[in-house]
Amino acid sequence: MSHQTINPESLPKPSGFAHGILAGNTVFLGGQTALDKNMNIVPGGIVEQFTQAFTNVLTTLREAGGQPEDLVNVTIYLTDVDDYMANGREIGRIWREMAGSQYPAMAGIGVTRLWQKEALIEIQGIAVIPER
Repeated sequence: MSHQTINPESLPKPSGFAHGILAGNTVFLGGQTALDKNMNIVPGGIVEQFTQAFTNVLTTLREAGGQPEDLVNVTIYLTDVDDYMANGREIGRIWREMAGSQYPAMAGIGVTRLWQKEALIEIQGIAVIPER
């Protein structure tokens, strides 16, 4: 099966990885931190970083022809699980604004550090795009 690399121009140019890979009707979404187009982690805390990281994931998904409801699996890596949980209501509200109330299979994993030292969160996912 052939596959297509998905690297939206609105996201930072990847080096040594792809933002996404479309294989058939499945999109494998590479891990996204809260980098803006200038390669800076957005200011603020976990809520702001979640918003930017998830925006980056959805940008790649849309570039591949998918929609948020096509997400079937999301993994969230966190440097501070307690902080994420303390802000869970706000993060949930933002998720619903951005992706609706249909949730994919999900996992949250605590880690000691992410690629960028300032990053608090990294989100990766898998989506299956139905024929429309």
